[in-house]
Amino acid sequence: MIGHIARNEWRNLVAERAVAPLAILLTLLIAYGLYNGVEWNRFREATLEETKAEQQKRLRKLERSLKEIEAGTRKPTGFQDPRSGGAIGGTTGVPYVTMPPGPLAPLAVGQSDLYPYYFKISLRSKQTTLNNDEIENPVNLLAGRFDLAFVIVYLYPLLILALSYNLLSAEKEQGTLALTLANPVSLAQLLTGKVVARAGLMLGLSVGITAVAVLLAGLDWGREGAAARLGLWMAVVVSYGVFWFALAVAVNAWGRSSATNALVLAGIWLGIAILVPSLLHLVSSSLYPVPSRVEMIQAMRNAGKEAQKKGSQTLARFYEDHPELAPASAGQAPDFASLTYAAQMEVDRMVEPILKRFDQQVASQQAVVDRFSYLSPAVLAQQALNDIAGTGLGAYQHFNGQADRFLKSWQDYFFPKIFAREKLTSAALEQLPRYRYEEEPVGPVSGRVAAALAGMLLPAALAAWMAMVKLRGYQVAG
Repeated sequence: MIGHIARNEWRNLVAERAVAPLAILLTLLIAYGLYNGVEWNRFREATLEETKAEQQKRLRKLERSLKEIEAGTRKPTGFQDPRSGGAIGGTTGVPYVTMPPGPLAPLAVGQSDLYPYYFKISLRSKQTTLNNDEIENPVNLLAGRFDLAFVIVYLYPLLILALSYNLLSAEKEQGTLALTLANPVSLAQLLTGKVVARAGLMLGLSVGITAVAVLLAGLDWGREGAAARLGLWMAVVVSYGVFWFALAVAVNAWGRSSATNALVLAGIWLGIAILVPSLLHLVSSSLYPVPSRVEMIQAMRNAGKEAQKKGSQTLARFYEDHPELAPASAGQAPDFASLTYAAQMEVDRMVEPILKRFDQQVASQQAVVDRFSYLSPAVLAQQALNDIAGTGLGAYQHFNGQADRFLKSWQDYFFPKIFAREKLTSAALEQLPRYRYEEEPVGPVSGRVAAALAGMLLPAALAAWMAMVKLRGYQVAG
């Protein structure tokens, strides 16, 4: 019976000419969102190619200089000896650590326009190296980018609600509902059949058009985990759609007019998609405010002035803590590089509590958002889609961890050579620490997405149950 009702509802939708406009509108939205994501992705890839080319050019020039010095055709001149660890590790030989876009990155810009996706590693302090944020248009950062994830999270529900706000109220207002129920069909069966037809149309179009658009975008499906991530993306799209259809069914079951249903559903959409996320941000930032960036900069300046004022005392204390790095000649005067990096280590030590407090507050903010994100399936959907695309907070924390570890290995390699005043050769360039980005495995991503799916499907089931209960007292006429 439900299948018969669904087929009849499909014929009604076709007769009302609702299918073609909906398909065209959805296609245009998905295409434009994906186009914006692809363009941003190309910009990222081009930027990373430029950093790679700049690094290779600089290293070739450094290698030529070192070989000329070794051959005796050139003498070291200038403020720094190009063979010194400070020169190579701090300027001429510094590498980039980069975060290449994931296989589904064009689907969701996420936070990739907020967080840096490459760093220039040097011997500078951690907070200087890992916090050189990109310069971006503040309007884009405020409003966000119109990508496919934006279409799914914000516009997709509106299309669903426009298609389902009057599932029962339209026939009731036309006076045909009582006539329909005079046949051997229950109200629950009628409503289920209508929902099956409309949900099948909407979910099918969303999944199908997205799949075609992704294939036409030429994404790299040879990369590990690409197919699994696409499957997770489709699961989020379907689950999010099921939630909104279940919500529409619950509102329809109250027996109000079509206008009232539309107003109620619009208010719910506003609350779930706009108000709750805004309140979560406000509450988390109020409960756990991060230390002021001005405070951190001021602390760095004060620590730097204090370390420079003490100068040789700082270096002497450093050699006491690290006797293995002391120069061979005890009476040898300290050089500029040794004084500079000893002072930098002291600055890092003094500002470390501020950095830790900053990280703890950010983690506490995210914990609040994670705990209460189940109040808004829109938040869950956005986080899940960003996670799948590799543009969410988890992916950037994963990248920052790798950058942090590589920075430490780079400093650990050069600092002993600087304090020992060791001169490097061209052959030593092959022994420098190498960076290789490791993408976050699909496993942790799947776990986070599974929790988000549960947060969407459980409320959907609750809304459907409430609708079935409410239908028992539904007034067919009047």
